[in-house]
Amino acid sequence: MTSGTISISTNDLHCEFGEVHAVDGITFEVQTGTLFGFLGPNGAGKTTTIRLLLGLLEPSSGSAQVLGYDTRTQADQIRLHCGALLEQNGLYERLSAEENLDLFGRIWHIPAERRAQRIQELLEKMDLYERRKETVNSWSRGMKQKLAVVRTLMHNPQLVFLDEPTDGLDPVAAASLREDLVDLARQHGVTVFLTTHNLSEAEKICDQVAVINKGKLLTVGSPDELRLQKSAHSIIVVGRGFNEALLAELRTFPDVEKVELQDRHLVVYFKQETDSGNLVQFLAAKDVMIDEVRKGKASLEEAFLSLLEEQA
Repeated sequence: MTSGTISISTNDLHCEFGEVHAVDGITFEVQTGTLFGFLGPNGAGKTTTIRLLLGLLEPSSGSAQVLGYDTRTQADQIRLHCGALLEQNGLYERLSAEENLDLFGRIWHIPAERRAQRIQELLEKMDLYERRKETVNSWSRGMKQKLAVVRTLMHNPQLVFLDEPTDGLDPVAAASLREDLVDLARQHGVTVFLTTHNLSEAEKICDQVAVINKGKLLTVGSPDELRLQKSAHSIIVVGRGFNEALLAELRTFPDVEKVELQDRHLVVYFKQETDSGNLVQFLAAKDVMIDEVRKGKASLEEAFLSLLEEQA
């Protein structure tokens, strides 16, 4: 597929288990060649969505296409062109890294010469080649996880699904794996669909993110777009003359959600986007000496938590 095309498309996708709506009418698209973060707390419906997209689960209603193939009727074609790392790493611990990849290469019917080339190419890319003869059970969890990602790439897939790939890794190992994932998407045009509840991770590496909770899709956009949704609702005032009585009065205003004071920085969170004029006028009337007024800049985590609070 070429740049600008769609790798994943869902339309009002549902998956129910009895009374539980694990996936509740989600609609979104993933552009080819992007690193797409699917964000949500544990139990939000992230893994179920991946299983639906791979054709491992039958949707209750709605539809989805992956690489142009229908998940209901063409699941075999989807799995042929995709790689997936779900809950388990799928490695054989008593085999060496090289033997693991050779085995999976045989499963994919990759010719012997090409198989050897692909193994060397991928292990070198992940800085694992020098340790290819070692049995996997002697490796750290971070190294095993990198090898598991390599396993998903053996057959040169167009799209890779990774379910919480850095979960449980130490910070150094997680950072190393993140760099490798970014390289995959940027340099090699592989579309990466990544589920995570690690918001700082998604903020660093994802081109687009979607937020899901209780099976419902809350928003889709770039990390910057999500941050701006929250940032537009907060105003920071740097000055002198703030006191508890003033803060208490601000908190009674119907359009104010929260008020915080950090040294000389007053942060006022509003329920919707607002202009700073009324706030400045109020503070000036209270004899506050104002040095600076600016819009707040929310983190992706703050925007994420705000979305969950709004849903609740």
